Amino acid sequence: MPVFSAHDGTPLAYHVFGEGPPVICLPGGPMQDSDYLGELGGLSAHRQLIMMDPRGTGRSAIPGDAASYRCDRLVGDVDALREHLGLDRLELLAHSAGANLAALYVTRHPERVGRLALITPSTMAVGIAATGESRLETARLRENEPWFAAAFTALESIVAGDATDDRWKAIDPFFHGRWDAQARAHQAAQDGHRNREAAAIFGAEGVFDPDITCAALATFHAPVLLLAGEVDLNTPPSVAAAFAELFPNAEFVVQPGAGHFPWLDDARRFVATTAAFLG
Repeated sequence: MPVFSAHDGTPLAYHVFGEGPPVICLPGGPMQDSDYLGELGGLSAHRQLIMMDPRGTGRSAIPGDAASYRCDRLVGDVDALREHLGLDRLELLAHSAGANLAALYVTRHPERVGRLALITPSTMAVGIAATGESRLETARLRENEPWFAAAFTALESIVAGDATDDRWKAIDPFFHGRWDAQARAHQAAQDGHRNREAAAIFGAEGVFDPDITCAALATFHAPVLLLAGEVDLNTPPSVAAAFAELFPNAEFVVQPGAGHFPWLDDARRFVATTAAFLG
């Protein structure tokens, strides 16, 4: 497994799938290793995917300074990978919480990004928040599912501020377009792949300045793809659409029937969309 050195000397690992021009892929979590991304439904048949394991996750080393888990500090890790790969400019694909890191990277180094694909993105970095009602409205689209009643009751409690570990677990089906054996296996396989200590530091107070980030994104003219899942409870399409509006050159796509992991729900459609965008 290839390894490179971050600017602070921390050894960081990445995985390579496919051939062709590289796309650096940033996983979500936050602070989860890239294993759950797989090969993004077969996107590796079209482009070389460089899957980065954030520091403290997967095969990447635990840093000496825990404050380096801050999202704004992780920008340097992405740039160190760019330097390691010998790229003047890079193409970025970010999923979920990884979109916050991508947004901060673009804010700091806009000239180094040729294309940006944000997949069911988290929006903390730009100060856009889903409301409880928007999540409930998205969840109601699944009312004909056999598991809906128990999951929706748990979601109502969470939205009301009464969250427990059991209730978070009960809403797992809402994050997948199909709650079938594949989705259950994918969800179960994520256990143990997230650094919870790092996740608590990732978005610490002062990490994000939405006004500065939004102003920077408004001047970023490279092509952007923002892909939302129609039934994604984490980032409802209305939230993703508001994110897309921050960019002057963004293509906004809602994948029908998809949840938070659209490459699992309809790999062919997901790959067709992202491969066409990346070229």
